[in-house]
Amino acid sequence: MINENFIYLGILLSFLGFVSYLIDTLKGKAKPNKVSFFIWALAPLIAFAAIVKQGVGIQSLLTFIVGFNPLIIFFASFVNKKSYWKITKLDVICGILAVIGIILWRITGSGNLAIFLSIVADGLASALTIIKSYHFPETENIYAYLGSGIAALITIATIRFWRFELIAFPFYIFVVCLILVVLIRFKIGKRFAS
Repeated sequence: MINENFIYLGILLSFLGFVSYLIDTLKGKAKPNKVSFFIWALAPLIAFAAIVKQGVGIQSLLTFIVGFNPLIIFFASFVNKKSYWKITKLDVICGILAVIGIILWRITGSGNLAIFLSIVADGLASALTIIKSYHFPETENIYAYLGSGIAALITIATIRFWRFELIAFPFYIFVVCLILVVLIRFKIGKRFAS
């Protein structure tokens, strides 16, 4: 276990990665999936509220930053029309399922259930960007996912007692970011298409 103050370094790396993504979005180079980024903002911010309510301390900052960063990208995606990514039927279905998960959490009011349902909602949104990154890796920016993945790993390394409310979201974020980094960096979909 490392000192929990390293979480601040992770938060900084995550934020800097998303600044890079923000710049690429404003230039029209990165084309964020609006549904993914909306749910990526909403689900973690709801999970953040649940995690704080559960008494999680500094480790909750990862969940906050992985909600805050996509919120900025979501709004930026409306500024540059070249950054537009077409919304498909799959986007709408995943978005609706994600919102249903959020509504179920509100109905139950359970903290751990809120965290779980936020992960499910976020995972559905992630599926859209994972699919897009597989087929069109050039429309993504690797640094956002690399920074958030490192931040998640740092957060995991600071956890003393492995309880669901502490480990679930950081572990989930690490796995998703790892998948996205590999897909974008190695252009897996382009290699299989050749």
